[in-house]
Amino acid sequence: MRALKRLLVAATATGVLVGAAAGTASAATSGSQSSQGAAVWLTGGQTTVTTAPGIAGALLKNDIVPIATLPGSEGAGSNKGGVYVQFGFPVTGGTVNLAKLTGTIDHQGGILFIDPATGKQIAVSGFDINVGQGDLTALVNGNPKVRVPLFSLGLGHAKIIVSRHAVKISGIVVRLTKTAAGALDATFGTKLFTAGLELGTATTLIRHR
Repeated sequence: MRALKRLLVAATATGVLVGAAAGTASAATSGSQSSQGAAVWLTGGQTTVTTAPGIAGALLKNDIVPIATLPGSEGAGSNKGGVYVQFGFPVTGGTVNLAKLTGTIDHQGGILFIDPATGKQIAVSGFDINVGQGDLTALVNGNPKVRVPLFSLGLGHAKIIVSRHAVKISGIVVRLTKTAAGALDATFGTKLFTAGLELGTATTLIRHR
């Protein structure tokens, strides 16, 4: 997704330049830092996902319970849109190449979808945001050989805040991919999930060198 690439590249590049400007007033040094900014190494942060109105209720109505797996976290609340669930996943690393517009933002933790009555379940974990593709991929049931596109990421209304060594992007729209929708429906025998279903919004805080 071009929007994701433009936003992340601009944000990370700005963060690098802010750091360089704070460290020196020399134009030559600042230029050197900028040229070295093609590869930005990520050192930490967190991505949070809050379910859209009606999503949590629809899952529970169909006896599907989403549970965060460690080191991910989970909380619930309610607002005018009804009950929502919020998941948090720590950013563990990754790189963004500003010249090639590629790279990944790596996470730990995941989500276990389970029907407690039948024992049917499917787990997704090891989330990676792929900058080049504009999506989030995940491992299925912990199998390192099975990584699938789980969410597509929309940044049409995203907001960005840049500080010296961090970038915060909020308002990212999270939608289910066709692959993920098919896997969930097949697992639970439902017709609840569809490609492009808006699951919620995400906020990503990225720390970098």
